[in-house]
Amino acid sequence: MSQFAEYAICLLLLTGGAFTLVGAIGLARLPDFFTRLHGPTKATTVGVGAIVISSVIYFSSQGKGIGIAEILITVFLFMTAPVSANILAKAAMHIGVSTVNNTRGKPWEQ
Repeated sequence: MSQFAEYAICLLLLTGGAFTLVGAIGLARLPDFFTRLHGPTKATTVGVGAIVISSVIYFSSQGKGIGIAEILITVFLFMTAPVSANILAKAAMHIGVSTVNNTRGKPWEQ
C-alpha cells in the first residue's frame, strides 16, 4: 500500500469518526426534536460517508478491486438521509411537535 493511501485512509477515518461523534453528541444533547434531527442527518451522514470512502480506498489499494457495494452504500446514504430528515421534519410540523424557546427562530424570553 502506498504511503499516500495510508495518509488518506487515516485522514478519512479520523474525520469520519469526529463527525460521527459530533452527530451522536448532538442527538443526545440537543433540546428538541427539530434540533436533534439535525445532528444525525448532517454530521453523522458525512462521518459514515468518510468512513466508507476510506474503506473503498483501503480495499482498492490492497488489490481486491474497487468495492462497488461500498460506493453504492455511500451514494444511497447521501441520497436518503436528507430526504428522510425532511419528511420527518414535515410530519413533526404537521402534528405540532413542540419546540424549545429560542429554536427555529423564536426570540429570547426575558
